[in-house]
Amino acid sequence: MIGISKLYCGTVEPSDALRYGRQSGKMPSHLLQFSKDKKPVIVWNTTRRCNLKCVHCYAQADDREFENELTTEEGKKLIDDLSEFGSPVMLFSGGEPLVRKDLPELADYAVQKGMRAVISTNGTLITPAVAKNLKEIGLSYVGISIDGMEEINDRFRGVAGAYRKALEGIRNSQDAGIKVGLRFTINKFNVGEISQIFDLLEKEEIPRVCFYHLVYAGRGSKLVEDDLSHEESRKAVNLIMDRTRDLHDRGKAKEVLTVDNHADGPFLYLRMKQEDPERAKEVLELLEMNEGNSSGRGIGCVSWDGSVYADQFWRHHNFGNIRQRPFSEIWTDTSEPLMGKLKEKKKHVKGRCAECKWLDICGGNFRVRAEAVSGDVWAPDPACYLTDEEIGLGE
Repeated sequence: MIGISKLYCGTVEPSDALRYGRQSGKMPSHLLQFSKDKKPVIVWNTTRRCNLKCVHCYAQADDREFENELTTEEGKKLIDDLSEFGSPVMLFSGGEPLVRKDLPELADYAVQKGMRAVISTNGTLITPAVAKNLKEIGLSYVGISIDGMEEINDRFRGVAGAYRKALEGIRNSQDAGIKVGLRFTINKFNVGEISQIFDLLEKEEIPRVCFYHLVYAGRGSKLVEDDLSHEESRKAVNLIMDRTRDLHDRGKAKEVLTVDNHADGPFLYLRMKQEDPERAKEVLELLEMNEGNSSGRGIGCVSWDGSVYADQFWRHHNFGNIRQRPFSEIWTDTSEPLMGKLKEKKKHVKGRCAECKWLDICGGNFRVRAEAVSGDVWAPDPACYLTDEEIGLGE
C-alpha cells in the first residue's frame, strides 16, 4: 500500500510515525503502514456468497449458500485471539460480507475487543437502515468497490444496476456519518476511467480512494493478458499522482493510495527527486518504514472455512485452520517452510528482484503474481514496471 497523498503531497511526515514509536497498537489508522512491529491486519473472508459476479474476484464468489463457513461463535473466538495477539484491524470481506446476517454483531464484537473494524463491500446492500446500524456499532470505515462509471462498472461487476446501487450505498453511509472510500481495480478495460473516478470523489465529497493493481488470483488469474503493460502502468500511476496533487492544491485534498504493486514507491520517489529533492528525502524515509509488500507478515487472511493464508490472494497455500489451532500460533510458526521464508522474503527472491536497489522498500513485490506467471514463487514480479536503469542493474 503506497500512500500517494501522504508521500507526494506531504500530508504525512516521518515525525508523525515516529511520534507513536511506530507501534501498531498506538498508531492511528492512517499511519499503520509505517509501523515497525507489523502486527497483521487481518482480512476475514466471512462468506463466499455474493450478489454480484465480478470478473476479477479472487474468492470466486457466487450467489448461493456455501457449506462450512465459520459460525458466529467461531468468528468471535477468532476475534478474541486476534485482539490478544495485537492485530490492529479486522477487515470484514467476502464474497459480500453484508449477506451474513451476523456481520453487525461480529463487527461490534471486534470493536468491543479494541480492534478497528472495517468492511470491504460492493455497497449494493447498504440501505439507510444498514448504514445506521453500522455507524452505531462504531465501524471505522467502509470501502466500496467501484471499477469505473456505470457502463464499465456494471460490465466488470456482472450485474446491471450495480453502479447505481453502490452509489446509493456510498450516500447512505455518508448520511449516517461513516467514513467511506472507493476501491478501484485497474485493468486494460477501465484504466481510462481513472480521471472520472477522481471527478466522482470531488462531486460526492468522498474522502478516500484505493487504486488496486490487478493480482492474478481466483477469477483474476484468467486476466493476466488484461493487465496493463509496463508503460501503461507508469502512465496510470503518473495520472493518479497528477490528479491527487490537483485536488490537494485546490484545497480539496483526498486520501489516495495505490495497492498491490510496490514498484509504485520507488517510482514516486524518483519523480519526487526530480521535482522536490528535499521532500524526496522524507519520502524515502517513509518508504523505508513502509517496507513494501507484507504478505505473510503485516497482512494475513482467514477464509470463510477458517483456513489461514498469507494474504487474500494466496488461496492455494493453506498454513492451517483456526478450527484446529489459533491464528496467532499458525502465524508465528516459522517451521512451516513458506511462512518462515515470507517473514524474511528479501533473502529468497531471485533475478532482478534480488539485485534491485529498492528491495528494502519494495519487499520483493507480489509473490502471487510471480508464481502465477512463472511457476516460481521467488521469481521477479512480472508487474514491476521499473526499468533496469531505475533499479540499479549494472551499476
